[in-house]
Amino acid sequence: MDLRSVRTPRLWLYPVTWQDMDHMAALKADGAAFGQMLGGVRTRQQAEQDMAEDIAFWARYRVGIFTIRENGRFVGMTGLHLRPDGRGFGLRFALHPWARGRGIAREAANAALNFAHDAGIHRVVAVAAESNVASRTILGSIGMHVVETFARNGQTMVLYESQRA
Repeated sequence: MDLRSVRTPRLWLYPVTWQDMDHMAALKADGAAFGQMLGGVRTRQQAEQDMAEDIAFWARYRVGIFTIRENGRFVGMTGLHLRPDGRGFGLRFALHPWARGRGIAREAANAALNFAHDAGIHRVVAVAAESNVASRTILGSIGMHVVETFARNGQTMVLYESQRA
């Protein structure tokens, strides 16, 4: 077991590795799973570039993107990346549509957020479209609070923040 893995009451979160490439590529190619994510749906080549960056990110910051597994089955991803807009460490999460509606995203995102804070990341942000009620509900339920709104591609985005000393 990787010491960076996280166990919740029903989930295992593992740092991404190349062994996860097929699962991550399928998730990122699914518009229902990844369509609202920053960068949107990804090709296999883009997903491979993301994987290389995610693995390097873990090496540099000791935090990063986790795979989410329920009963050993890959259901999605969560974790941190550096936001390209300069807003800092950003929390992300995405699930396959068939895995939604059972609190998995909330449980996994909360575990990733706590892992980041425990690793010394004092400020974590997350961005969701104002219209994305499901993601906004999750972010609020894990203790993140709204700090600002901004426009991106004609859409109102909401910036959430979690700070821990």
